Amino acid sequence: MPKTKRVGTAGRFGPRYGKKIRKAIAEIEKTQKQRHICPKCNMPYVKRVSSGIWQCQKCGTKFAGLAYSASHGD
Repeated sequence: MPKTKRVGTAGRFGPRYGKKIRKAIAEIEKTQKQRHICPKCNMPYVKRVSSGIWQCQKCGTKFAGLAYSASHGD
């Protein structure tokens, strides 16, 4: 996947869509892909299953959160 220094993973879009939108997408993806804390076991093993659905890889707990973040506090 092509990356650039300014927009990171959103560099895959090339010059399309404009700098502001690509920068916003890069920030969303950065938040979405970082490690999140499980509300049950307090371990950083939560991954996104689909939009708003998160699952802990350690204890198996599946819960609803925000679309790009596991909790409201992030």
